[in-house]
Amino acid sequence: MVQTRRKGGDVNQNDIAYIAGLFDGEGSVEYTRRWEKRTKGRRYKVRIITLEMSMTDESVIRWTHEVLGVGTVRVIDKTKPPSGKPHYKKQWRWRCSFREALYVAKLLWPHAQTKLHKLEQIIDHYDTEDETKPSADIIYLKERK
Repeated sequence: MVQTRRKGGDVNQNDIAYIAGLFDGEGSVEYTRRWEKRTKGRRYKVRIITLEMSMTDESVIRWTHEVLGVGTVRVIDKTKPPSGKPHYKKQWRWRCSFREALYVAKLLWPHAQTKLHKLEQIIDHYDTEDETKPSADIIYLKERK
């Protein structure tokens, strides 16, 4: 089950601080470059920018998704392993990437501890060197809404 939702408006800073702490413990940040095969067997270096948080408590993941207003929520059902009886709970995952990850990184940055360096890498990746000169390829989420 995949659900996408965007929400405009202001976010509560107490909620953001709580999510930042939760994300420091349960989340992951991927900011890497890797080779991928594309058309006709050619390989290209691509940038991967992803924020993800997963846990077995569905209500917390859905609340996080609602507060942040970006990303997707999906369930990973590992309750039926191929061998033997079920011994896993369902895992719920919230995930966002690229421009949505920039939006969330800027929200979480003031409160982050453990993931601070990786969040800064995402912010630095999208911010232009000369802030007086707007970049044509950057569209911020608030402008899109």
